[in-house]
Amino acid sequence: MCMVIFAPLFAIFAFATCGGYSGGLRLSVDCVNKTESNLSIDIAFAYPFRLHQVTFEVPTCEGKERQKLALTGDSSSSAEFFVTVAVFAFLYSLAATVVYIFFQNKYRENNRGPLIDFIVTVVFSFLWLVGSSAWAKGLSDVKVATDPKEVLLLMSACKQPSNKCMAVHSPVMSSLNTSVVFGFLNFILWAGNIWFVFKETGWHSSGQRYLSDPMEKHSGSYSHGGYNQDSYGSSGGYDQQASMGPSSDEFGQQSSAPASFTNQI
Repeated sequence: MCMVIFAPLFAIFAFATCGGYSGGLRLSVDCVNKTESNLSIDIAFAYPFRLHQVTFEVPTCEGKERQKLALTGDSSSSAEFFVTVAVFAFLYSLAATVVYIFFQNKYRENNRGPLIDFIVTVVFSFLWLVGSSAWAKGLSDVKVATDPKEVLLLMSACKQPSNKCMAVHSPVMSSLNTSVVFGFLNFILWAGNIWFVFKETGWHSSGQRYLSDPMEKHSGSYSHGGYNQDSYGSSGGYDQQASMGPSSDEFGQQSSAPASFTNQI
C-alpha cells in the first residue's frame, strides 16, 4: 500500500524539481574607463544543462570591443536519463495502482501478474540507483561550471588588476539538490518493495513447500525409527535371556544320565 501511495508522488517530485529547473547568475565588470563597464551581466541556464551552449558577452575594458564566452560542461545525458526514469516510474506506478484496485483477480491469474511486477520492480530499483548516482555527479559538475568565481576566470578583463570583477548573485540550486534526494528516496522505496512483491509470486510459495517437505519427512522417519528401536530392544532382550543357558529341565536330564549309568554298572 505504501508503494501505491508514495511511488507516484516521489516520482513527480523527482522529475519536476529537475526537469522544471531554470536559474542564472549575475556578474559585474567595472573597468577603469567607466563607459566600458557592464555592472549587470546575466547568464541564464536551465534543464537539460547543456552549458557549453550557454553564451554571453562581457566587456574587455579595451575600448568598445566585447568578448563572447560560453559556460563549460554538458550534464544533459545524466539529467535526461534521470528525468526519463522518473517519468516512466510514475506511469508504471499509476498503471500498477489501477491493476491492484480494479483487476486484482486478473493480476493473480496464472501467477503472471506478480512475476511481471517483480521483474519490473527490480529493474526500476536498479535504474533509480544508476540514475540518481549519475545525476548527483552531473549536478556537482553544474555547480562547478556555474560558480561565479569560475566564470570570472574566463574573462580577460578580470585578469587585469585595475578592473574590478565581482558576482552580484549566485544561482540557487536548492531544487536540484531536492531532486537528488528524491531520486535516492525512490531507490529505497522501490528496493524495499522487492520483498513484498516477491511474496506474491509462485517462487516464494514453492520455496516454502520445498523447505517444509524435508522437515516433515525427517520427523516421520525419526518417529518410525524410535518404534523399531523399542521393538528391537524388547525382542532382543528376550532372545538374550533365552540364549544365556539351558533351562532347568534340560539341566535335570543331563544330570540324571550319569546316575543311571552307575546303576547299570
